[in-house]
Amino acid sequence: MAFIRKKQREQQLQFYSKERFSLLLLNLEEYYFEQHTANHIICEGRQNERKTRGSLKICSKSVIFEPDEMFQPIIKISLRDCIKIEKQGDNGANSLFAKTRQGRISLVFSQLHRASCLDKLGDQTAMIIAILQSRLARTSFDKNRFQSFSEIFKMECKAEMVTPLVTNPGHVCITDTNLYFQPLNGYPKPVVQITLQDVRRIYKRRHGLMPLGLEVFCTEDDLCSDIYLKFYESQDRDELYFYIATYLENHVTEHTAESYMLQWQRGHISNYQYLLHLNNLADRSCNDLSQYPVFPWIINDYFSAELDLSNPETFRDLSKPIGALNKERLERLLIRYQEMPEPKFMYGSHYSSPGYVLFYLVRIAPEHMLCLQNGRFDHADRMFNSIAETWKNCLDGATDFKELIPEFYGDDFSFLVNSLKLDLGKRQGGKMVDDVQLPPWASGPKDFLQKSKEALESNYVSEHLHEWIDLIFGYKQKGNEAVGAHNIFHPLTYEGGVDLNSIEDPDEKVAMLTQILEFGQTPKQLFVIPHPRRITTKFKSLPQPSSQSASLADSPVSPGEESFEDLTEESRTLAWNNITKLKLHESYKIHKEAITGIAVSFNGSSVFTTSQDSTLKMFSKESRTLQRSISFSNMALSSCLVLPGDNTVISSSWDNNVYFYSIAFGRRHDTLMGHDDAVSKISWHNNRLYSASWDSTVKVWSCVPLEMTGTKKHHFELLAELEHDVSVDTISLNSASTLLVSGTKEGIVNIWDLTTATMLHQISCHSGTVYNAAFSPDSRHVLSTGEDGCLKVIDVQTGMLISSMTSEHPQRCFLWDGNCVLAGSQSGELLVWDLIEARVSERIQGHTGAVTSIWMNEQCSSIITGGEDRQIMFWKLQY
Repeated sequence: MAFIRKKQREQQLQFYSKERFSLLLLNLEEYYFEQHTANHIICEGRQNERKTRGSLKICSKSVIFEPDEMFQPIIKISLRDCIKIEKQGDNGANSLFAKTRQGRISLVFSQLHRASCLDKLGDQTAMIIAILQSRLARTSFDKNRFQSFSEIFKMECKAEMVTPLVTNPGHVCITDTNLYFQPLNGYPKPVVQITLQDVRRIYKRRHGLMPLGLEVFCTEDDLCSDIYLKFYESQDRDELYFYIATYLENHVTEHTAESYMLQWQRGHISNYQYLLHLNNLADRSCNDLSQYPVFPWIINDYFSAELDLSNPETFRDLSKPIGALNKERLERLLIRYQEMPEPKFMYGSHYSSPGYVLFYLVRIAPEHMLCLQNGRFDHADRMFNSIAETWKNCLDGATDFKELIPEFYGDDFSFLVNSLKLDLGKRQGGKMVDDVQLPPWASGPKDFLQKSKEALESNYVSEHLHEWIDLIFGYKQKGNEAVGAHNIFHPLTYEGGVDLNSIEDPDEKVAMLTQILEFGQTPKQLFVIPHPRRITTKFKSLPQPSSQSASLADSPVSPGEESFEDLTEESRTLAWNNITKLKLHESYKIHKEAITGIAVSFNGSSVFTTSQDSTLKMFSKESRTLQRSISFSNMALSSCLVLPGDNTVISSSWDNNVYFYSIAFGRRHDTLMGHDDAVSKISWHNNRLYSASWDSTVKVWSCVPLEMTGTKKHHFELLAELEHDVSVDTISLNSASTLLVSGTKEGIVNIWDLTTATMLHQISCHSGTVYNAAFSPDSRHVLSTGEDGCLKVIDVQTGMLISSMTSEHPQRCFLWDGNCVLAGSQSGELLVWDLIEARVSERIQGHTGAVTSIWMNEQCSSIITGGEDRQIMFWKLQY
């Protein structure tokens, strides 16, 4: 439907109408059957008639005449209001009718008119569907419309193209290269064609509470899709989705809510982009007014001359729904809620509904507002007149709890400007409704959108946006402590709130669906546990010297230290950016069995390795020779590490012990018999030893060095024992050593708070042994790899599993910087994983067996790997 181009309230068409002036009915969605070239003929006497040329659109419940002339009004008549439909004849000076080019009124027009005259709404709907299905059954997709003779046909089915308020019935066809839709009415064009190679995203949609929708995007971040299809059978929808998804498998990665969350947390997508993706995943579409994308009110100050984004008071409390922001109004609503019979609900209107969407968009989509308002615009004082007034009403109004739409944070400000010069009425004070009144801090519509975008991307919103996501897409959808109600909205608005197929009475079924479409629908729930917050970096701001002679002593940070930190961080970033350019430098076979651990002295001169051959070996990087081979027992050694000072190497063993080896004296000088089964992994920090064992424990030991004990033995004191249900295969500490992650034989990942020796989270991640687990450098996430070939990313704050990737072979060990992973595979390859894109970006051939151990220096420029092939390999980055 084209935009209405002139005020419509004063226009009328007498089709032998029951009333002199027919009104537009409330039709949230109609079928668009036919379109004909036609003339609107107005008889002004026997010898005088006036013709207006245009198009006659026949819909399921109304007929619409759209003139060709730009400034003539569009006229819509309800079929139910028509007493009789007949061909042109002499019916008096004031009779009016539309005459098609073929000189006849369409047969379907008469059929639909009879349907509209049925008493019961269910009977009307049933007859309309019968007419529609009959027409679809008599037609099929015209294969002459294929772009190429070489195209391979895949499937064809009946479907509808969904647009706001109107759906186009027709036929869908897919080939090996193109997706086609051929509407019955031939509009907006005979065939809509989409090249599969151009498709970037596809979403299965819930339309009218039924799993029948499919939306196709040929862009990455646009709001509007290229086509929205509604099918009559979910099987047809799923089959078409399969064909498209199969084609896209090697071109586009389908992101989950969790993978988008990881991108957002790490700052790879903006707040706006993240909300857009969540709306898409939750079935929100610009083509469905009852499920239009929803965005939050962000700003609380619409009256100041300047907008201060550094002041928290400038912002709305994102932890509460709109209905709970005003304490007095909330108390009144709670009283009503307590007195309400079941089913109870808190708010009598939704935060997003067709009426609210068109309230905001009336200036650019007036025809939709007129359809909702029976051919009239709303009362002038209830129109979208002012940003500040609208916000105030959302805070104080008894039934107004609406949020915003994406346009408030976009680039197109036309929805704020009455560029069509619509007559929107006169307010009580006598002022005509025109452009939307902006806050004092906005110099114009463009400036308003720019500052709104800045507010959305501000640090305050980034730190609190997860709270609003919990309300709209997460675990607080139905209620929270701020509201004190189980159902914030009517239960019908939630996913699964009603099963339309279980309703037998057709009138009740149609009425229920109409109610749902009018009221608005709560988004599909994406998260069932608290959403983690975004990682916001606090940048250090150094004072700038006023002149070249300014003293360096004025700086609060030592220049040397700052320079070293900057250079180290820069080298790490550069290294990880070039990690795919890793090249093998040297390799040495120094063990008789698989290597299990690698440690390097702090001065970088010596490499220590442990193996299943039960030996600890010392290899000189300078002379490239094996210098020492030490055996502590006849059982395998599982890991090793070098203590600060380069004097002692610690090794764990399958014989239940931890061994301390003196490099200077060349002998074992201590043994910790700390476990009842094999010790699988050890870590060290600040004179504390952390040991994991197959006896289902992780133990924390205080270890007093030899020079402090005054003896030839270390002094060990057990500080904590972290109990597990099964054997523990791996552990790792965060950078501050306040958190520990452990992985078990049964695929469980546990996150522990070492300050209190308590478990924070227990997450079932893998089917089989957890091979490795480690914190990101910022301690926000944990990455784990397992026997099942999966890589899993966990949010430390919430324990939420936020990303999952699967490889052909298990990843035995890895290093990562939070965004990129260098993993040693069971296949012997080194794989570089891009976590943000959830894909392998590089495969580097290395060992002939599994890569079992990996080490990287602090500058991330040198890497050593060990494998089942008994070799250690030295790798260099090629810049």
